[in-house]
Amino acid sequence: MEEILVKKIIHDCDNTMGVSGCDVDDGLAILYLLGRPDIEILGITSVYGNSDVETVYANTLTMMKELGRADIPVVRGCPDANSRESEAARFIVDMANSNVGTLSILATGPITNLYAAYLLDKTVFKKVSEIILMGGVTEPLIINGRELKELNLSCDPEATNNVLMNGKNVTAITGNACLDAFFPQRDFQERLALSNSPMAKYISEKCSYWFEQMMETFDINGFFNWDVVAAVRLAEPSLFRDIRYRFKPGMSELKRGLLIESNEVSSRPCVINKPEIKNIKAFSDEVYLGWLK
Repeated sequence: MEEILVKKIIHDCDNTMGVSGCDVDDGLAILYLLGRPDIEILGITSVYGNSDVETVYANTLTMMKELGRADIPVVRGCPDANSRESEAARFIVDMANSNVGTLSILATGPITNLYAAYLLDKTVFKKVSEIILMGGVTEPLIINGRELKELNLSCDPEATNNVLMNGKNVTAITGNACLDAFFPQRDFQERLALSNSPMAKYISEKCSYWFEQMMETFDINGFFNWDVVAAVRLAEPSLFRDIRYRFKPGMSELKRGLLIESNEVSSRPCVINKPEIKNIKAFSDEVYLGWLK
């Protein structure tokens, strides 16, 4: 039997799946990763964003207990962009030191915890194998004629600038790239209904309110699976087309989560990977496969 190569990760997130009025995508990203036999979640670090950090922390603790995975550490993170210390920051540093060169960091909320980790140990990013962010836009994010403001990288532009400039092997899944990852309500419900997996019922119940929210807000029958795109890129990069993207750092732009492409030659260029989904059907099939495992 072929040996499975396991990727060790920390998921830094603002998980509010099941919290009324709050997004479900961080929780769905966690569930996808738990369904991958080649992924080992060393810990989930909480951060503000979709809600306050205490709500995110408590919600994630509850979720992991419901899933029978209380063995995975859930760590409290920074409460806001003015905080530069947290248990999560120390955890990130400790895990990077214990897994030099083999740790992946997936960040699907504001990245204040990552910056706080850097302030504790300026070498922390050199010790990780990759950093995958969900956030940023390269142009206005329009959903059914309405612009959606960027709500991850823009929450802490100083932290964003630091991670993008100093991070090693950084990938940014922009909001624009996630517009392909639209999950229609009918398809979502039918796929889950066809499964005998207990997880199908769990996901269906946890996400029902979010379809109502999307209809009220954007008049659409479905939702965009923002954070799950970043999780799939971490676990199954073959489903993406990688794009080398040189951008011009600027605090005024980052306050809007805007990543401006630059053609300027610099002694210290800021280059990231900005992937796009190759085939939405193959991507969607992979997501459901991970969930139902």
